[in-house]
Amino acid sequence: MNNQRIKKEIDRRSFLHSAAAAGAGLVLSPMVVGQAGGAAKPDDINIALLGCGAQGQVLMNACRNIPGVRFKAVCDIWTAYNQRRVSRLLKRYGYEHGTYVDYKEMLDKEKDLDAVIIATPDFWHAEHAVASLKAGLNVYCEKEMSNTLEGARRMVEAAKESGKLLQIGHQRRSNPRYIHCYDKFIKGAKLLGRITTVNGQWNRSKAACEDLGWPKKYPLEQASLDKYGFKSMQQFRNWRWYKGLGGGPIVDLGSHQIDIYSWFLGANPKSVIASGGVDYWKGHEWYDTVMVVYEYETKEGTVRAFYQTITTNSSQGYYESFLGDEGTLTISEARARGSVFREPGAPDWDKWIKLGYLSEPPKKEEEADSGAVLDVRETVPVAEYKIPVTMDKPYHQPHLENFFNAVRDNKVKLNCPAEIGYETAVTVLKVNEAVAAARKLDFKPEEFKV
Repeated sequence: MNNQRIKKEIDRRSFLHSAAAAGAGLVLSPMVVGQAGGAAKPDDINIALLGCGAQGQVLMNACRNIPGVRFKAVCDIWTAYNQRRVSRLLKRYGYEHGTYVDYKEMLDKEKDLDAVIIATPDFWHAEHAVASLKAGLNVYCEKEMSNTLEGARRMVEAAKESGKLLQIGHQRRSNPRYIHCYDKFIKGAKLLGRITTVNGQWNRSKAACEDLGWPKKYPLEQASLDKYGFKSMQQFRNWRWYKGLGGGPIVDLGSHQIDIYSWFLGANPKSVIASGGVDYWKGHEWYDTVMVVYEYETKEGTVRAFYQTITTNSSQGYYESFLGDEGTLTISEARARGSVFREPGAPDWDKWIKLGYLSEPPKKEEEADSGAVLDVRETVPVAEYKIPVTMDKPYHQPHLENFFNAVRDNKVKLNCPAEIGYETAVTVLKVNEAVAAARKLDFKPEEFKV
């Protein structure tokens, strides 16, 4: 870091720390974008967006709702389309910024940056994050942390050596509904009793998994594709399906939810077995269908956790279910989904309703059975209680807020720091290994540490 940036860092950090309590937690309406072109404030956080594709644009839009965040630079190799589109939007919102193809040039020229948001393909994450951290910048990096554990390790080491923040984009860890369920149901009231089983899935329709196209008048030149690791525009647009670039749906989708398994269980898995294949999308390299079983050893005992992702049918969408001997929690990032079910014979939950942990079920438990005679193989229907916490922001916004709050105030802890992101990378990347090995693979505790 040069002397100019060091001095600016000291001046800005001292002010940001003192101003954090006044402004860090506020969220304004989308009208905040109209203030972007106004005079800069001392507690503003200057950021660059590295990677302007679909996910980068999602993060940009979430940032627009957060006051005190100013876009100063954007970087993307697809100048004719992604970069131009994002740059035009930012100008419309009043953000004066630089545009770059080479991230090294951006880091060298932009002297007043505080943070970089990285939304490039997985195989670029390690190089981009490490360079940004070494340049003295805080980093928000989309998941998967890296497509290799070697890359993820380098990211953890760079964060430690630089002393800067590295937040990994497992955004459910900042979702107020998930936080409520963890704090109140799992750790607090222990509503579920002893958790014995976890089920989860992310099923996507055929239509949602079709290969992405591109405007034919805006192709990248082959020399640029080669330089940045892509064989063709088709691969550039669909990199998640290719080995060496991404990890397939189990990594792209599954890591979000499998991360929640480990969080809620308070443990990392001790083994994994998986089945998968290129069963439908024959032009792809990564598995389009994967079914996984993890084994966890928790303080209460063994937990077996199932997860599946398919790419041909959207039945039941995406959710996670935690099953205990006294209740079941089913939750999803989808706003409308989230309930707790009390098992017959479990302790009464009226206390927790009065404390606001749960919403009153629509009818009394004893009325749940309409009087129909049950077959001996059936079980009594259970009462459904709703989660009394709503999430009315874009999915990524609370996680970005947590990151920016931590940039302003070193007393604020990241919800998914590098070490946690690394544990999830270990857990998820091993699934593809287990599919290839066609056998059960064990985890060693030391695998989860850098």
